[in-house]
Amino acid sequence: MKNHREHNRVKLDLLESISRERNLPVTIQRRVVLNALLDRDDHPTVDQLFEDVKVRMPGVSRTTIYRALETLVDLGLARRTNHFEASARFDGNTDHHHHLVCRRCNHVEDIDHPSLKKFTPPNLGNTAFQVLDYSIHLEGLCPECQKRGSKSAPKKQTAKRPRALSR
Repeated sequence: MKNHREHNRVKLDLLESISRERNLPVTIQRRVVLNALLDRDDHPTVDQLFEDVKVRMPGVSRTTIYRALETLVDLGLARRTNHFEASARFDGNTDHHHHLVCRRCNHVEDIDHPSLKKFTPPNLGNTAFQVLDYSIHLEGLCPECQKRGSKSAPKKQTAKRPRALSR
């Protein structure tokens, strides 16, 4: 528990120092949103964070939460994790890591496996695309959805997938 509190304190100190460097005000809303994000490890959506923050700040709006999260992402204090079938989620863990994503309920959790640490993105050859970062997400069923059995098929929406790299 002490380690978790220390980690949050370090991130809050970073919020203050980076904001000052960029001449941004350190608002109470940004501090509360960052704290709420750091208190969770389930990669919450804006709506989930809104529910947490409104307990601490009853008059807060979803727009305020969204703007605070965008600022935290811009400052490098949070990450947006996008998966094809889910709403944008946010993560206070800005270290490079990968995710497990449940196809049925969209639960997201971090995965730390030695084989994923060995992965190197391929050389994209003649494409003009410059890879700046990558995240691997593995899709399946979380333990809760597995317990519920096959009463409902896994959601596999037909979201737009990226175009193939070969041309």
